[in-house]
Amino acid sequence: MKSVVTQLRSYERSVQLLMVNQFTINLGFYMLMPYLAAHLSGTLGLAGWIVGLVLGVRNFSQQGLFLVGGTLADRLGYKPLIVAGCVLRTAGFAMLGLVDSLPALLAASAATGLAGALFNPAVRAYLAADAGERRVEAFALFNVFYQAGILLGPLVGMVLTGLDFRVTCLVSAGIFAVLSIVQIRSLPARRAGDSGGTGTETQNAGKQRESVLSQWRGVVRNRPFLLFSAAMIGFYVLQFQVYLALPMEVRRLGGDGHSGTAAVALLFAVSGLSTILFQTRVTAWCRARMEPGRALTWGLLVMGAAFTPLLAATAVPVPENGVALWLLAAVPPTLAALVLAIGTMIAYPFEMDTIVRLSGDRLVATHYGLYNTICGIGITLGNLLTGAALDAARAAEVSALPWTALLALGLACAGALYGLHRSGRLARPAPRAEPRPAAA
Repeated sequence: MKSVVTQLRSYERSVQLLMVNQFTINLGFYMLMPYLAAHLSGTLGLAGWIVGLVLGVRNFSQQGLFLVGGTLADRLGYKPLIVAGCVLRTAGFAMLGLVDSLPALLAASAATGLAGALFNPAVRAYLAADAGERRVEAFALFNVFYQAGILLGPLVGMVLTGLDFRVTCLVSAGIFAVLSIVQIRSLPARRAGDSGGTGTETQNAGKQRESVLSQWRGVVRNRPFLLFSAAMIGFYVLQFQVYLALPMEVRRLGGDGHSGTAAVALLFAVSGLSTILFQTRVTAWCRARMEPGRALTWGLLVMGAAFTPLLAATAVPVPENGVALWLLAAVPPTLAALVLAIGTMIAYPFEMDTIVRLSGDRLVATHYGLYNTICGIGITLGNLLTGAALDAARAAEVSALPWTALLALGLACAGALYGLHRSGRLARPAPRAEPRPAAA
């Protein structure tokens, strides 16, 4: 922890504030969202399809509008979008605890999703700009704060929800309200191309006069960026299995009782704590020994290999009960979660840095927005296919099927990234010539 604080102090104030902001954003979000479905179905007594609709609206409004949020950040500046996102989260989370009609719940859910679409690309573009040449290390430290919020949020939410879910909503809304005020008062204004940023992004000043569609066409024509985005879909699909396939496997063997709940909590704790403790060390080790493309390749290879403990466990006879059954339910998924975390630690900082390089330091937030949208669509499809593989494995009694498929996905995406690296497509593109203004 001392090393994290020392590294944090080595950055300028804006970067320090962005780190703390992201921890607080995740704290407020994850203290509420894991318990929302239970509130909607239990306290409010809503049908399952309505619960799915409310949660789906939030996800759709965020994933579908990332590109819009990134574009607005590049055109209006990073700070206004960050503040607007936090203000929207304040209103949305307060509404979730105070309303019970379907239209109001849908509006609140949409507001919380739109909030993420506004501030996520802006935060990452702002961090990349102000961290400058240290952005790989900055994104590694950013991931520590990010994971700390994910780890602590559900614990705080569990305590508050034990009192009343409305208390959780109001406390979370209060956190975002305070965060909004702090950012209005303390976060320096920053636009794409401001001095003190990445330096080469000054091209953006002249691009403000371009239409949005013209800017989007330019981003979509960035073929290396699109190929990289497609290859990285597997990164997010594999990472998401900490929330999907691994808990389902624990529940399949360990049941829904206290022992199963303890095993699920264990894999979440291992995943989060390992990142908090080792992210910056892993990044320093990788940066000293390999190029970004190689680090990304190794990260995906490690993430694919994370499912080998589960694959090996399918060859072990399932005990009827007792400690042996709990160990079989808990140990392979926990090992998988740990190895997934290691792979993520290897790849994540270089992933964020590569997006900036492939953008040519131009319209960085827009690139982040489109990247998030592409990966969000990939996560949705990947989770549908993973769920189908889990169902097919149970029906056919071929328990190795989903783990083999996920291992193959990791290998395929690692191969795609290696190909992009070897072909030089992950290097910074040559700056594009700016058109000269017409004579008056």
